[in-house]
Amino acid sequence: MRCGAVVAQHNEVHNSLMSTALTIPQRLRASFSGASTHRVLSLALPAVGEQTLNMAVGLADTFMVGHLGAAAVTAVGLSNQAVMLVTTFFAATATGVTALVARHVGAREPEQANIVTHQGYLLGILFGVLALAFGLSLSRPTMSALQAPAEVIEDGASYLSIVALSFPLAAWLFIGNAALRGSGDTRTPMLVMLVVNVVNIVVAYAAIYGSGPLPALGVAGSAIGAAVGRGMGGLLVTALLLHGHSGLRLYIRRLLPDLRQIRRIANIGLPAGAEQLLMRGAQTTFAATVATLGATAFAAHQIALQAESLSYMPGFGFAMAATTLVGQGLGAREPARARADGRLAQWLAVGIMAGMGVIFFLFPAQIIGIFITDPQVIRLGVWPLRLVAFSQPVLATSMVLGGALRGAGDTRTTLFITGGGLWLVRLPLAWLLTPRFGLVGAWIAMIADLHVRGTLAWLRFRGNHWTRLKI
Repeated sequence: MRCGAVVAQHNEVHNSLMSTALTIPQRLRASFSGASTHRVLSLALPAVGEQTLNMAVGLADTFMVGHLGAAAVTAVGLSNQAVMLVTTFFAATATGVTALVARHVGAREPEQANIVTHQGYLLGILFGVLALAFGLSLSRPTMSALQAPAEVIEDGASYLSIVALSFPLAAWLFIGNAALRGSGDTRTPMLVMLVVNVVNIVVAYAAIYGSGPLPALGVAGSAIGAAVGRGMGGLLVTALLLHGHSGLRLYIRRLLPDLRQIRRIANIGLPAGAEQLLMRGAQTTFAATVATLGATAFAAHQIALQAESLSYMPGFGFAMAATTLVGQGLGAREPARARADGRLAQWLAVGIMAGMGVIFFLFPAQIIGIFITDPQVIRLGVWPLRLVAFSQPVLATSMVLGGALRGAGDTRTTLFITGGGLWLVRLPLAWLLTPRFGLVGAWIAMIADLHVRGTLAWLRFRGNHWTRLKI
Protein backbone atom coordinates (compact mmCIF):
# COMPACT_ATOMS: atom_id res chain seq x y z
CA MET A 1 0.00 0.00 0.00
CA ARG A 2 2.79 2.38 0.95
CA CYS A 3 4.67 1.61 -2.31
CA GLY A 4 1.50 2.10 -4.34
CA ALA A 5 0.90 5.48 -2.71
CA VAL A 6 4.43 6.59 -3.55
CA VAL A 7 4.01 5.52 -7.17
CA ALA A 8 0.69 7.31 -7.40
CA GLN A 9 2.18 10.47 -5.91
CA HIS A 10 5.12 10.28 -8.34
CA ASN A 11 2.75 9.93 -11.30
CA GLU A 12 0.70 12.89 -10.09
CA VAL A 13 3.78 15.13 -9.80
CA HIS A 14 5.05 13.94 -13.20
CA ASN A 15 1.72 14.64 -14.88
CA SER A 16 1.55 18.07 -13.24
CA LEU A 17 5.03 18.98 -14.46
CA MET A 18 4.28 17.73 -17.96
CA SER A 19 1.04 19.70 -18.01
CA THR A 20 2.86 22.84 -16.92
CA ALA A 21 5.57 22.32 -19.55
CA LEU A 22 3.00 21.80 -22.28
CA THR A 23 1.18 24.99 -21.34
CA ILE A 24 4.29 27.22 -21.41
CA PRO A 25 4.07 27.91 -25.18
CA GLN A 26 0.33 28.42 -24.82
CA ARG A 27 0.88 30.93 -22.01
CA LEU A 28 3.55 32.69 -24.02
CA ARG A 29 1.23 32.93 -27.02
CA ALA A 30 -1.55 34.20 -24.74
CA SER A 31 0.74 36.88 -23.35
CA PHE A 32 1.47 38.07 -26.88
CA SER A 33 -2.14 37.84 -28.01
CA GLY A 34 -3.59 40.69 -29.99
CA ALA A 35 -5.68 42.00 -27.09
CA SER A 36 -2.78 41.89 -24.62
CA THR A 37 -0.32 43.49 -27.00
CA HIS A 38 -2.80 46.22 -27.90
CA ARG A 39 -3.46 46.94 -24.21
CA VAL A 40 0.25 47.28 -23.48
CA LEU A 41 1.15 49.23 -26.62
CA SER A 42 -1.78 51.64 -26.29
CA LEU A 43 -0.29 52.78 -22.99
CA ALA A 44 3.38 52.20 -23.72
CA LEU A 45 3.78 53.97 -27.07
CA PRO A 46 2.48 57.36 -25.88
CA ALA A 47 4.56 56.89 -22.71
CA VAL A 48 7.60 56.21 -24.89
CA GLY A 49 6.73 59.41 -26.73
CA GLU A 50 6.46 61.29 -23.44
CA GLN A 51 9.83 60.01 -22.26
CA THR A 52 11.38 60.76 -25.63
CA LEU A 53 10.16 64.32 -25.29
CA ASN A 54 11.21 64.47 -21.64
CA MET A 55 14.72 63.34 -22.55
CA ALA A 56 14.66 65.68 -25.53
CA VAL A 57 14.75 68.68 -23.19
CA GLY A 58 18.22 67.62 -22.01
CA LEU A 59 19.27 66.46 -25.46
CA ALA A 60 18.30 69.77 -27.03
CA ASP A 61 20.11 71.73 -24.34
CA THR A 62 23.25 69.58 -24.73
CA PHE A 63 23.10 69.94 -28.52
CA MET A 64 22.71 73.71 -28.40
CA VAL A 65 25.41 74.37 -25.80
CA GLY A 66 27.68 71.70 -27.36
CA HIS A 67 28.62 74.21 -30.00
CA LEU A 68 29.87 76.51 -27.22
CA GLY A 69 32.56 74.00 -26.19
CA ALA A 70 33.35 71.33 -23.59
CA ALA A 71 33.18 73.74 -20.62
CA ALA A 72 29.59 74.70 -21.47
CA VAL A 73 28.57 71.04 -21.80
CA THR A 74 30.17 70.30 -18.43
CA ALA A 75 28.38 73.22 -16.75
CA VAL A 76 24.96 72.12 -18.02
CA GLY A 77 25.68 68.45 -17.28
CA LEU A 78 26.74 68.98 -13.67
CA SER A 79 23.91 71.44 -13.04
CA ASN A 80 21.38 68.93 -14.33
CA GLN A 81 22.76 66.35 -11.90
CA ALA A 82 21.72 68.75 -9.12
CA VAL A 83 18.35 69.40 -10.78
CA MET A 84 17.63 65.67 -10.96
CA LEU A 85 18.61 65.28 -7.31
CA VAL A 86 16.16 68.01 -6.28
CA THR A 87 13.30 66.66 -8.40
CA THR A 88 13.60 63.31 -6.62
CA PHE A 89 10.86 64.52 -4.28
CA PHE A 90 8.56 65.29 -7.21
CA ALA A 91 9.19 61.85 -8.71
CA ALA A 92 8.56 60.13 -5.37
CA THR A 93 5.17 61.78 -4.98
CA ALA A 94 4.37 61.01 -8.61
CA THR A 95 5.12 57.31 -8.08
CA GLY A 96 2.68 57.13 -5.17
CA VAL A 97 0.03 59.03 -7.12
CA THR A 98 0.32 56.80 -10.20
CA ALA A 99 0.14 53.55 -8.21
CA LEU A 100 -2.85 54.64 -6.12
CA VAL A 101 -4.79 56.24 -8.96
CA ALA A 102 -4.24 53.11 -11.08
CA ARG A 103 -5.38 50.84 -8.23
CA HIS A 104 -8.58 52.88 -7.71
CA VAL A 105 -9.31 53.11 -11.43
CA GLY A 106 -8.91 49.33 -11.72
CA ALA A 107 -11.30 48.91 -8.78
CA ARG A 108 -13.78 51.38 -10.38
CA GLU A 109 -13.43 53.95 -7.57
CA PRO A 110 -13.10 57.30 -9.42
CA GLU A 111 -13.80 59.46 -6.38
CA GLN A 112 -10.91 57.88 -4.48
CA ALA A 113 -8.66 58.43 -7.51
CA ASN A 114 -9.57 62.14 -7.43
CA ILE A 115 -8.82 62.40 -3.71
CA VAL A 116 -5.35 60.95 -4.29
CA THR A 117 -4.75 63.46 -7.11
CA HIS A 118 -5.61 66.40 -4.85
CA GLN A 119 -3.26 65.22 -2.11
CA GLY A 120 -0.50 64.72 -4.67
CA TYR A 121 -0.89 68.33 -5.77
CA LEU A 122 -0.64 69.53 -2.17
CA LEU A 123 2.61 67.65 -1.70
CA GLY A 124 3.81 69.09 -5.01
CA ILE A 125 3.28 72.63 -3.71
CA LEU A 126 5.31 71.85 -0.59
CA PHE A 127 8.23 70.18 -2.34
CA GLY A 128 8.28 72.72 -5.17
CA VAL A 129 8.71 75.67 -2.80
CA LEU A 130 11.41 73.87 -0.79
CA ALA A 131 13.27 73.01 -4.00
CA LEU A 132 13.03 76.64 -5.16
CA ALA A 133 14.62 77.83 -1.92
CA PHE A 134 17.41 75.28 -2.27
CA GLY A 135 18.20 76.19 -5.87
CA LEU A 136 18.35 79.92 -5.22
CA SER A 137 20.40 79.81 -2.04
CA LEU A 138 22.83 76.93 -2.62
CA SER A 139 23.65 76.96 -6.34
CA ARG A 140 27.33 77.85 -6.01
CA PRO A 141 28.09 75.53 -3.03
CA THR A 142 26.32 72.74 -4.94
CA MET A 143 28.61 73.16 -7.95
CA SER A 144 31.64 73.11 -5.68
CA ALA A 145 30.35 69.97 -3.96
CA LEU A 146 30.04 68.34 -7.40
CA GLN A 147 33.78 69.04 -7.90
CA ALA A 148 33.06 71.23 -10.89
CA PRO A 149 36.22 72.51 -12.60
CA ALA A 150 36.92 76.15 -11.75
CA GLU A 151 36.11 77.35 -15.26
CA VAL A 152 32.52 76.03 -15.15
CA ILE A 153 31.39 76.95 -11.61
CA GLU A 154 30.00 80.35 -12.58
CA ASP A 155 27.97 79.07 -15.54
CA GLY A 156 26.80 76.02 -13.60
CA ALA A 157 25.59 78.07 -10.64
CA SER A 158 23.79 80.48 -12.97
CA TYR A 159 22.06 77.58 -14.76
CA LEU A 160 20.88 76.02 -11.48
CA SER A 161 19.57 79.32 -10.07
CA ILE A 162 17.52 80.06 -13.19
CA VAL A 163 16.05 76.55 -13.50
CA ALA A 164 15.09 76.65 -9.79
CA LEU A 165 12.52 79.35 -10.58
CA SER A 166 10.43 76.72 -12.37
CA PHE A 167 10.52 74.08 -9.61
CA PRO A 168 7.01 74.68 -8.16
CA LEU A 169 5.38 74.37 -11.60
CA ALA A 170 7.70 71.49 -12.52
CA ALA A 171 6.36 69.62 -9.46
CA TRP A 172 2.81 70.03 -10.83
CA LEU A 173 4.05 68.81 -14.22
CA PHE A 174 5.37 65.62 -12.62
CA ILE A 175 2.29 64.97 -10.49
CA GLY A 176 -0.39 65.97 -12.98
CA ASN A 177 1.12 63.72 -15.65
CA ALA A 178 1.48 60.92 -13.08
CA ALA A 179 -2.21 61.09 -12.18
CA LEU A 180 -3.22 60.98 -15.83
CA ARG A 181 -0.99 57.96 -16.46
CA GLY A 182 -2.55 56.19 -13.48
CA SER A 183 -5.98 56.77 -15.00
CA GLY A 184 -4.78 55.03 -18.18
CA ASP A 185 -4.20 58.21 -20.21
CA THR A 186 -0.60 58.32 -21.44
CA ARG A 187 -1.42 60.32 -24.57
CA THR A 188 -2.11 63.62 -22.79
CA PRO A 189 1.20 63.64 -20.85
CA MET A 190 2.96 63.03 -24.17
CA LEU A 191 1.25 66.05 -25.72
CA VAL A 192 2.05 68.18 -22.67
CA MET A 193 5.73 67.25 -23.02
CA LEU A 194 5.57 68.14 -26.71
CA VAL A 195 4.58 71.68 -25.70
CA VAL A 196 7.39 71.73 -23.12
CA ASN A 197 9.92 70.83 -25.82
CA VAL A 198 8.71 73.31 -28.40
CA VAL A 199 8.81 76.13 -25.85
CA ASN A 200 12.23 75.01 -24.56
CA ILE A 201 13.82 74.87 -28.01
CA VAL A 202 12.42 78.19 -29.21
CA VAL A 203 13.25 80.11 -26.03
CA ALA A 204 16.62 78.45 -25.43
CA TYR A 205 17.85 78.94 -29.00
CA ALA A 206 16.95 82.62 -28.93
CA ALA A 207 18.49 83.12 -25.48
CA ILE A 208 21.68 81.09 -26.05
CA TYR A 209 22.70 82.69 -29.34
CA GLY A 210 20.79 85.99 -29.18
CA SER A 211 18.00 87.09 -31.47
CA GLY A 212 17.37 90.64 -32.65
CA PRO A 213 17.77 92.94 -29.66
CA LEU A 214 18.24 89.98 -27.27
CA PRO A 215 21.88 89.42 -26.24
CA ALA A 216 23.54 85.99 -26.48
CA LEU A 217 23.38 84.53 -22.96
CA GLY A 218 25.13 81.21 -23.54
CA VAL A 219 24.56 78.63 -20.77
CA ALA A 220 22.14 80.94 -18.95
CA GLY A 221 20.00 81.01 -22.09
CA SER A 222 19.76 77.23 -22.01
CA ALA A 223 18.51 77.43 -18.42
CA ILE A 224 15.88 80.01 -19.36
CA GLY A 225 14.53 77.74 -22.08
CA ALA A 226 14.31 74.73 -19.75
CA ALA A 227 12.65 76.76 -16.99
CA VAL A 228 10.05 78.37 -19.26
CA GLY A 229 9.29 75.07 -20.99
CA ARG A 230 8.73 73.07 -17.79
CA GLY A 231 6.81 75.90 -16.19
CA MET A 232 4.49 76.06 -19.20
CA GLY A 233 3.99 72.30 -18.99
CA GLY A 234 3.03 72.50 -15.31
CA LEU A 235 0.45 75.20 -16.04
CA LEU A 236 -0.98 73.26 -18.98
CA VAL A 237 -1.53 69.93 -17.20
CA THR A 238 -3.01 71.74 -14.20
CA ALA A 239 -5.42 73.64 -16.44
CA LEU A 240 -6.54 70.36 -18.03
CA LEU A 241 -7.23 68.79 -14.64
CA LEU A 242 -9.08 71.89 -13.43
CA HIS A 243 -11.46 71.45 -16.36
CA GLY A 244 -11.69 67.67 -15.89
CA HIS A 245 -9.75 65.16 -17.96
CA SER A 246 -9.61 61.35 -18.25
CA GLY A 247 -11.98 60.82 -15.35
CA LEU A 248 -10.02 63.11 -13.01
CA ARG A 249 -10.90 66.64 -11.94
CA LEU A 250 -9.04 69.08 -9.74
CA TYR A 251 -10.93 71.52 -7.50
CA ILE A 252 -9.13 74.39 -5.78
CA ARG A 253 -11.51 74.24 -2.80
CA ARG A 254 -10.62 70.58 -2.22
CA LEU A 255 -6.89 71.21 -1.89
CA LEU A 256 -7.00 70.53 1.83
CA PRO A 257 -4.80 68.04 3.70
CA ASP A 258 -6.16 64.51 4.13
CA LEU A 259 -3.67 62.78 6.41
CA ARG A 260 -4.89 59.27 5.60
CA GLN A 261 -4.35 59.75 1.87
CA ILE A 262 -1.05 61.52 2.42
CA ARG A 263 0.11 58.52 4.47
CA ARG A 264 -0.92 56.18 1.65
CA ILE A 265 1.03 58.22 -0.88
CA ALA A 266 3.97 58.35 1.54
CA ASN A 267 3.95 54.57 2.11
CA ILE A 268 4.63 54.13 -1.59
CA GLY A 269 6.38 57.40 -2.30
CA LEU A 270 8.89 57.44 0.58
CA PRO A 271 10.65 54.22 -0.47
CA ALA A 272 10.41 55.39 -4.10
CA GLY A 273 11.84 58.74 -3.04
CA ALA A 274 14.61 57.07 -1.06
CA GLU A 275 15.33 54.96 -4.14
CA GLN A 276 15.49 58.05 -6.32
CA LEU A 277 17.59 59.85 -3.72
CA LEU A 278 20.03 56.95 -3.56
CA MET A 279 20.07 56.86 -7.36
CA ARG A 280 20.61 60.58 -7.80
CA GLY A 281 23.15 60.67 -4.99
CA ALA A 282 25.05 57.78 -6.55
CA GLN A 283 24.83 59.30 -10.02
CA THR A 284 26.04 62.62 -8.64
CA THR A 285 28.93 60.89 -6.84
CA PHE A 286 29.64 58.92 -10.01
CA ALA A 287 29.63 62.14 -12.05
CA ALA A 288 31.98 63.76 -9.53
CA THR A 289 34.32 60.76 -9.88
CA VAL A 290 34.33 61.18 -13.67
CA ALA A 291 34.79 64.95 -13.29
CA THR A 292 38.22 64.30 -11.72
CA LEU A 293 39.35 63.19 -15.20
CA GLY A 294 38.95 66.77 -16.49
CA ALA A 295 36.47 68.79 -18.54
CA THR A 296 37.14 66.96 -21.82
CA ALA A 297 36.56 63.50 -20.34
CA PHE A 298 33.48 64.70 -18.50
CA ALA A 299 32.09 66.24 -21.67
CA ALA A 300 32.59 62.87 -23.44
CA HIS A 301 30.88 61.12 -20.49
CA GLN A 302 27.96 63.54 -20.52
CA ILE A 303 27.39 63.29 -24.27
CA ALA A 304 27.70 59.48 -24.21
CA LEU A 305 25.05 59.45 -21.46
CA GLN A 306 22.80 61.69 -23.53
CA ALA A 307 23.26 59.40 -26.52
CA GLU A 308 22.55 56.32 -24.40
CA SER A 309 19.45 58.03 -23.04
CA LEU A 310 17.92 57.41 -26.47
CA SER A 311 17.51 53.82 -25.28
CA TYR A 312 16.01 54.92 -21.95
CA MET A 313 13.01 56.32 -23.78
CA PRO A 314 11.39 52.99 -24.68
CA GLY A 315 12.55 51.59 -21.34
CA PHE A 316 10.88 54.33 -19.34
CA GLY A 317 7.83 54.26 -21.59
CA PHE A 318 7.22 50.54 -21.12
CA ALA A 319 8.01 50.91 -17.40
CA MET A 320 5.29 53.54 -17.10
CA ALA A 321 2.86 51.28 -18.95
CA ALA A 322 3.78 48.41 -16.62
CA THR A 323 3.17 50.60 -13.56
CA THR A 324 -0.32 51.50 -14.74
CA LEU A 325 -1.26 48.04 -16.02
CA VAL A 326 -0.05 46.19 -12.93
CA GLY A 327 -1.82 48.69 -10.63
CA GLN A 328 -5.07 48.43 -12.57
CA GLY A 329 -4.82 44.65 -12.81
CA LEU A 330 -4.36 44.28 -9.06
CA GLY A 331 -7.11 46.83 -8.40
CA ALA A 332 -9.45 44.68 -10.50
CA ARG A 333 -8.26 41.61 -8.51
CA GLU A 334 -6.73 40.01 -11.58
CA PRO A 335 -3.10 39.29 -10.59
CA ALA A 336 -2.59 36.91 -13.52
CA ARG A 337 -3.44 39.71 -15.94
CA ALA A 338 -1.13 42.07 -14.06
CA ARG A 339 1.74 39.58 -14.32
CA ALA A 340 1.15 38.88 -18.02
CA ASP A 341 0.99 42.59 -18.87
CA GLY A 342 4.18 43.30 -16.92
CA ARG A 343 6.03 40.45 -18.59
CA LEU A 344 4.83 41.46 -22.06
CA ALA A 345 5.98 45.06 -21.48
CA GLN A 346 9.38 43.69 -20.44
CA TRP A 347 9.87 41.60 -23.57
CA LEU A 348 8.78 44.35 -25.91
CA ALA A 349 11.24 46.74 -24.26
CA VAL A 350 14.05 44.15 -24.41
CA GLY A 351 13.52 43.73 -28.15
CA ILE A 352 13.56 47.45 -28.89
CA MET A 353 16.49 48.30 -26.61
CA ALA A 354 18.60 45.39 -27.84
CA GLY A 355 18.16 46.74 -31.36
CA MET A 356 19.31 50.16 -30.19
CA GLY A 357 22.32 48.51 -28.57
CA VAL A 358 23.37 47.23 -32.00
CA ILE A 359 23.25 50.79 -33.32
CA PHE A 360 25.32 52.05 -30.36
CA PHE A 361 27.98 49.43 -31.05
CA LEU A 362 28.20 50.02 -34.79
CA PHE A 363 27.94 53.82 -34.99
CA PRO A 364 29.21 55.36 -31.73
CA ALA A 365 31.35 58.11 -33.27
CA GLN A 366 28.58 59.20 -35.61
CA ILE A 367 26.08 59.38 -32.73
CA ILE A 368 28.40 61.39 -30.47
CA GLY A 369 29.31 63.63 -33.40
CA ILE A 370 25.70 64.80 -33.55
CA PHE A 371 26.22 66.64 -30.25
CA ILE A 372 29.78 67.95 -30.50
CA THR A 373 32.51 68.37 -33.10
CA ASP A 374 35.53 68.21 -30.76
CA PRO A 375 37.51 65.16 -32.02
CA GLN A 376 39.04 64.44 -28.61
CA VAL A 377 35.62 64.31 -26.96
CA ILE A 378 34.32 62.02 -29.71
CA ARG A 379 37.33 59.70 -29.36
CA LEU A 380 36.87 59.39 -25.59
CA GLY A 381 33.14 58.70 -25.90
CA VAL A 382 33.29 55.89 -28.47
CA TRP A 383 34.16 52.91 -26.26
CA PRO A 384 31.81 53.79 -23.37
CA LEU A 385 28.92 53.81 -25.84
CA ARG A 386 30.06 50.53 -27.39
CA LEU A 387 30.37 48.86 -24.00
CA VAL A 388 26.93 49.89 -22.81
CA ALA A 389 25.40 48.36 -25.94
CA PHE A 390 25.78 44.92 -24.34
CA SER A 391 23.78 45.90 -21.23
CA GLN A 392 20.62 46.98 -23.05
CA PRO A 393 18.55 43.78 -22.39
CA VAL A 394 19.27 43.80 -18.64
CA LEU A 395 18.68 47.55 -18.51
CA ALA A 396 15.27 47.03 -20.13
CA THR A 397 14.46 44.27 -17.63
CA SER A 398 15.49 46.41 -14.66
CA MET A 399 13.51 49.43 -15.84
CA VAL A 400 10.27 47.71 -16.85
CA LEU A 401 10.00 45.16 -14.04
CA GLY A 402 10.96 47.89 -11.59
CA GLY A 403 8.03 49.91 -12.94
CA ALA A 404 5.76 46.87 -12.58
CA LEU A 405 6.78 46.39 -8.94
CA ARG A 406 6.13 50.07 -8.23
CA GLY A 407 2.67 49.72 -9.74
CA ALA A 408 2.03 46.97 -7.19
CA GLY A 409 3.25 49.24 -4.39
CA ASP A 410 6.39 47.12 -3.88
CA THR A 411 8.65 50.16 -3.70
CA ARG A 412 10.70 48.88 -0.77
CA THR A 413 12.06 46.08 -2.94
CA THR A 414 12.99 48.44 -5.76
CA LEU A 415 14.68 50.65 -3.15
CA PHE A 416 16.94 47.79 -2.03
CA ILE A 417 17.67 46.65 -5.59
CA THR A 418 18.60 50.15 -6.79
CA GLY A 419 20.52 51.10 -3.66
CA GLY A 420 22.46 47.85 -3.62
CA GLY A 421 23.38 47.99 -7.30
CA LEU A 422 24.53 51.59 -7.22
CA TRP A 423 26.25 51.85 -3.85
CA LEU A 424 27.62 48.32 -3.47
CA VAL A 425 28.56 47.65 -7.11
CA ARG A 426 28.82 50.77 -9.29
CA LEU A 427 30.54 53.24 -6.98
CA PRO A 428 33.14 50.88 -5.42
CA LEU A 429 34.08 49.62 -8.89
CA ALA A 430 34.19 53.17 -10.24
CA TRP A 431 36.54 54.28 -7.47
CA LEU A 432 38.73 51.26 -8.21
CA LEU A 433 38.69 51.31 -12.02
CA THR A 434 38.45 55.00 -13.00
CA PRO A 435 41.96 56.00 -11.84
CA ARG A 436 43.41 53.02 -13.73
CA PHE A 437 41.34 52.92 -16.91
CA GLY A 438 39.84 56.41 -17.14
CA LEU A 439 36.37 56.86 -18.62
CA VAL A 440 36.19 53.25 -19.85
CA GLY A 441 36.75 52.01 -16.29
CA ALA A 442 33.90 54.15 -14.98
CA TRP A 443 31.53 52.76 -17.61
CA ILE A 444 32.55 49.17 -16.86
CA ALA A 445 31.45 49.83 -13.28
CA MET A 446 28.13 51.20 -14.50
CA ILE A 447 27.50 48.17 -16.72
CA ALA A 448 28.20 45.76 -13.84
CA ASP A 449 25.60 47.59 -11.75
CA LEU A 450 23.00 47.34 -14.54
CA HIS A 451 23.46 43.57 -14.77
CA VAL A 452 23.02 43.11 -11.02
CA ARG A 453 19.85 45.22 -10.89
CA GLY A 454 18.30 43.57 -13.93
CA THR A 455 18.83 40.11 -12.46
CA LEU A 456 17.38 41.03 -9.06
CA ALA A 457 14.28 42.68 -10.57
CA TRP A 458 13.64 39.59 -12.70
CA LEU A 459 13.92 37.29 -9.66
CA ARG A 460 11.53 39.43 -7.59
CA PHE A 461 8.90 39.62 -10.32
CA ARG A 462 8.96 35.83 -10.65
CA GLY A 463 7.61 35.52 -7.11
CA ASN A 464 4.11 36.21 -5.79
CA HIS A 465 4.66 38.53 -2.84
CA TRP A 466 4.04 41.69 -4.87
CA THR A 467 0.62 40.41 -5.98
CA ARG A 468 -0.63 40.33 -2.37
CA LEU A 469 0.42 43.81 -1.18
CA LYS A 470 -2.30 46.06 0.27
CA ILE A 471 -1.96 49.76 -0.45
